[in-house]
Amino acid sequence: MPRSSRGTRLTAALAAVLALLLTATACGSGDDADSGADSGSAKNSAEEGAFPVSLKHKYGTTTVKSEPRRIVTVGLTDQDAVLALGKVPVGTTEWLGAYDGAVGPWAADKLGDAEPPTVLKDTGTGPQAERIAGLRPDLILAVYGGLTKSQYDTLSKFAPVVAQPKQYEDFGVPWQDQTKIIGKALGQEKRAAKLVDGAQAHFTEAVKEHPEFAKKQGVMATPYDGIFAFGDQDPRSRILTGLGFEVPAELEKVIGAEFGANISKERTDLLDTDAVVWIAGDPAKDEAKLRKDPLYGDLAVAKDRREVYVDESSDYGNSVSFVSVLSLPYMLERLVPQLAAAVDGDPATKVPAPKP
Repeated sequence: MPRSSRGTRLTAALAAVLALLLTATACGSGDDADSGADSGSAKNSAEEGAFPVSLKHKYGTTTVKSEPRRIVTVGLTDQDAVLALGKVPVGTTEWLGAYDGAVGPWAADKLGDAEPPTVLKDTGTGPQAERIAGLRPDLILAVYGGLTKSQYDTLSKFAPVVAQPKQYEDFGVPWQDQTKIIGKALGQEKRAAKLVDGAQAHFTEAVKEHPEFAKKQGVMATPYDGIFAFGDQDPRSRILTGLGFEVPAELEKVIGAEFGANISKERTDLLDTDAVVWIAGDPAKDEAKLRKDPLYGDLAVAKDRREVYVDESSDYGNSVSFVSVLSLPYMLERLVPQLAAAVDGDPATKVPAPKP
C-alpha cells in the first residue's frame, strides 16, 4: 500500500477460497501451514478469566472464545502490538516491504528465537484469503486496516476477525486504541494498557522538555503527486499533535473526512506553518525541487528553514509511517531533536541528521 494512498481492496473469489480451506483442513500441512510456531508458545499468556471476549468493530461484534495461538495480522501495523504482548504472528501483511516477516528493527528483538512470520501481500485486490486459510489461523487481526464487508465475511469463514473500529476512518485508528483492542483480543487487556502508558511516557517527556512545541502549527506532508498533506486523523499527524502541535483548521477544511489530500498549487499557503515534516523519497532532490517552486519557496516556513526532511525508505522514515506502540519510542528519539531545531526561531540553525 502506498504511504499516501490507499487502494480499493476487493475480495478474492469465495469458491476458490473455500476449496483451499477444505484442502488445508484435509491435509493438515503445507508450506504456509507449517511456517511459524503457534503464537501461544510465546512467553505471555492470557490473563485469568479473559476468555471468552467480545470486541465491537465496523462490521459488528467478534467473539474470541479462547486464547489464540495462530494469529494472522491483516492490519498493516498490527504485528507490533502482538509482538509487544509476547506473541509472534504466524502471518503478517506487507506494507513497507523492507523487513523479514514485516517486522521492523524497533520490534526485531521481540521475535526472540522464533522464525519470522510468513509475509502476505495485498496488491490492491484485498487480503490473500487463500494463503491466510493455509496458515490455519485461530484469530485474524485487521485493526489498522480497511477491510470491506465482503472481505470481512470471507475471512470470517476461517477464524474470528477483528476489523477496524467503526468510529475512525479506515487506517485511522490511534495506536493507543489499536494496542488496547489487540490486547483485549489476546486476553492481555491489562498488559496492553501498561504498554500504552509506557509509550505515551515518551510523548510526555518530550512535551516537558520542549514546551515551545505547544500550540505551534505543524503539518506532515509528502511531495507525492505534487504535495500531499496528512489530516489530523492520520496517525502521522497524531505524532505532531501528541507533541503539542496543532494541525491548521483551514487545512482540515480542505482535507475533509479523508486521512489526507493533495493540495492544489493555489493553496500551497496552507503549508506556511511553524514546522513542516516532509516524508520524502529523496530528501535532497525533493527539497531542491520544492524550493524552486516560488509558491512554496517564498513561504516563511521555507525561507526560515522550519522544515524536517525524512527519508521515507530509511528505518527512521519507516518508523514515522508505522506509528505503533513499538516504533514510537524509536521514532521520537530521532524526530524530537529535529523539530526542536526547526522551531527554535533562528533560520541559521541547521536541522541535525537523525540519530543512526
